[in-house]
Amino acid sequence: MYLCGIQMRETGGNVMEQRIIISQNFQNDLAMALMECERDRIFVLTDATTNEKCWPLLSNFFGLKQARQIVIPSGDNNKNIESLSHVWKELQNGATRHSCLINLGGGMVTDLGGFAASTFKRGINFINIPTTLLSMVDASVGGKTGINFGGLKNEVGVFSEPRFVIINAAFLNTLDTQNLLSGYAEMLKHGLLSNEAMWAELLSFEPEQVNDAAQTVADGSGNVMIKRLQRMIADSVEVKKHIVEKDPKEQNIRKALNLGHTFGHAFESWSYTGGNTPVLHGYAVAFGLVCELYLSVVKCGFPTEKMRQAVAYIRSHYGSLPISCDDYDTLIELMTHDKKNSAGTINFTLLSDIGDIRINQTATKEEILEAMDFLREGA
Repeated sequence: MYLCGIQMRETGGNVMEQRIIISQNFQNDLAMALMECERDRIFVLTDATTNEKCWPLLSNFFGLKQARQIVIPSGDNNKNIESLSHVWKELQNGATRHSCLINLGGGMVTDLGGFAASTFKRGINFINIPTTLLSMVDASVGGKTGINFGGLKNEVGVFSEPRFVIINAAFLNTLDTQNLLSGYAEMLKHGLLSNEAMWAELLSFEPEQVNDAAQTVADGSGNVMIKRLQRMIADSVEVKKHIVEKDPKEQNIRKALNLGHTFGHAFESWSYTGGNTPVLHGYAVAFGLVCELYLSVVKCGFPTEKMRQAVAYIRSHYGSLPISCDDYDTLIELMTHDKKNSAGTINFTLLSDIGDIRINQTATKEEILEAMDFLREGA
């Protein structure tokens, strides 16, 4: 067991620890977490997919024999008020302020489940067990919880830390290549925010090959690639943890974590409207990185060769986004709803170099259009 980080939160006037565990022995780590969490009853939240693929890996665990399951529909479009209300109603069936909710799933489950736990009876303990690469390196860590509302991503939510986040790469064997790549985009972002060595290792890794790994790291004897990925996950989580600890409520440097997301959230929201094919969050972020690295070159002097290197990797692994000039006005309108904005001005996180972060950057409409042209037309 490796404790990747400890943060603090307050609940009911009491100071609580939140631990991020990079787990080598999952059942032992879960048993420890449950022992340290106050609980009279345990509830486990899954969506339909993780209920089928991941819950069987836990269901025989002695500590969960009496746990009550809550299942919601799969898909980010179900991260909504209806699913949240369903979870609240299920918790009303026996949960008290001393109960514990385990969120077993991807970012949709950990976001919604964390929000439900943080608001039910003004807050109960919860544990995140991320089962996707995206949730391991992003959604389950950092204390952001919430739901989509009114057609906008993560429009309603609260900052609330889980007591534990237990990360084990064994769950990645349940993922398809597209969802592995979706999570890897957030790791690319963390590498750009960190240093040259981390960035170089990320560019040398082929996430698609993880699906060829037949063994897991659950008992410490797994495939070399899975082991390497778990170590890289730990490094990625450490980047996010370090930034979040400096700025838990996103008043300053935590905005760095929005690199690629001003464009990315707009691309993602656009993809769920007008009959478009939905784009996974990480793919949208990858395309957002292309646009925001272009702006970084134009506005902040980011090295052109490093931008082209990043863009080549993203195009090779993520393909292209089928936007046209006719979509530009819609995308800019979606960007104006981004939570980082101030007084109607669209804000970006940009870079002057790898690890050299520039928050609260702006761009003219013409520059934003140029960035989208660059995404469509190539370097």
